Amino acid sequence: MVASAKMIVDKDFIIGEVDKRIYGSFIEHLGRAVYGGIYEPDHPLADEQGFRTDVLELVRSLQTPIIRYPGGNFVSGYDWKDGIGTKESRKKRLELAWRTIEPNQVGLNEFADWCNKAGADVMWAVNLGTQGPDDARSIVEYSNHPGGTYWSDLRAQHGYQQPHAIKTWCLGNEMDGPWQIGHKTAEEYGRIACETAKVMKWVDPSIELVVCGSSSRGMATFPEWEATVLEHTYPHVDYISLHTYYGNKQNDTAAFLARSLQMDDFIRSVIATCDYMKAKKRSKKTMMLSFDEWNVWYHSNEADSQIEPWQVAPPQLEDVYNHEDALLVGCMLISLLKHADRVKMACMAQLVNVIAPIMTQNGGKAWKQTIFYPFQHVSVFGRGQALVPLIQSPKYDTKEITDVPYLEAIAVHNEADAELTVFAVNRDTDNALPLQVDLRSFGMCRVIEHIVLEHSDLKATNTADAPDRVKPHRGGNAAIADRVVSATLPKASWNVIRLKLESSH
Repeated sequence: MVASAKMIVDKDFIIGEVDKRIYGSFIEHLGRAVYGGIYEPDHPLADEQGFRTDVLELVRSLQTPIIRYPGGNFVSGYDWKDGIGTKESRKKRLELAWRTIEPNQVGLNEFADWCNKAGADVMWAVNLGTQGPDDARSIVEYSNHPGGTYWSDLRAQHGYQQPHAIKTWCLGNEMDGPWQIGHKTAEEYGRIACETAKVMKWVDPSIELVVCGSSSRGMATFPEWEATVLEHTYPHVDYISLHTYYGNKQNDTAAFLARSLQMDDFIRSVIATCDYMKAKKRSKKTMMLSFDEWNVWYHSNEADSQIEPWQVAPPQLEDVYNHEDALLVGCMLISLLKHADRVKMACMAQLVNVIAPIMTQNGGKAWKQTIFYPFQHVSVFGRGQALVPLIQSPKYDTKEITDVPYLEAIAVHNEADAELTVFAVNRDTDNALPLQVDLRSFGMCRVIEHIVLEHSDLKATNTADAPDRVKPHRGGNAAIADRVVSATLPKASWNVIRLKLESSH
């Protein structure tokens, strides 16, 4: 008998409102993310500012609402003042985080323009490695103050009379990491983050701040780092960050696809630490989470170790993603939605060329990697309220994780558009999985479409010459009768089942 899975979806069992910013992304001055990625003045499709319009079109199709910038490890050695003023006057610098040369041809103003073209807000990271509170207050004044002061008037002189009104700011990056320029203990970082947060909000009280959590769950200081940092910063910040990357170096697909359960555990641990500090502080504020770096990352490690230092924009971290990577990305997106009550922002790291859904050739084509599709589907169709997924599924065990459900799924109810969307991954690489979704609390529904991403080769990739080798189709067999959706999820597949709600119960 074929094992099957069941799911109950009730419109009153709400996890939380999905903040659209969980579909954010990340551009760092690293590799070809900026130069040769979003910006290539000599490209035939470059606009008047040097931005690639083919890349912009792909970014807009992802409907990414917020983009973190300029790092990443890069930011801990970055002086934002190198990236303003005339391009001819800008200094070239040794970039120590990734051992390249930074020409500073794209800076704050250009990136704000690019985000405006992409339909995204800026999430700016300030340097708390080699810089501190004074530098942070200056950049907030430059970008957000209306005018009549040194930094705001300088912005106007640079051609930007109106403020950029950047509302979301990161207080440094991965300051717990020994690899970080200006690495700090939790005590050291907590103190400087607190004082930086205060002056930034004194300049602009409307901004929101993200304090650095651990750079991974595997750090020896996790979760003590979070507790110590929040001890100092809790009243002054709005979010704490999480970062995680997964790989399949052992070529064990079953174990690889189970990694999102570790992501769930990581999120729960950070929430518990935040809530402990809320109780300790007798605070009425609930700390929210910003999962501002997440993705699959391992394919490019060997190539990156062989790069000659001190080049401008060499190819770095250019993972070429395969079909199984897309499945894990789908599972990770579902994990974010499962915690929509607390995870309010997230950034797939990164957006173009560097561990990215979009790849380009210098002077040539741009194309979609396999991971582009689940990210696009959830961003476009995953708006509304995330509903508690009551799931019965056959399970399997790996060496590290037991009771891994073959079905990973969640539903999002978009009341405004009268739509319900089920996102589902079948982790079984050998068998299709019959699924029934009980919609008992909903009225009449009809299936709009059942999108499927599947491939016979788990290692299949998209390339410039074969950009559509792995792409979704709309041939899924989802059907509905008596408020029960029946569908077959092909083996090793990502599925999007969209339903139109015709009437209320």
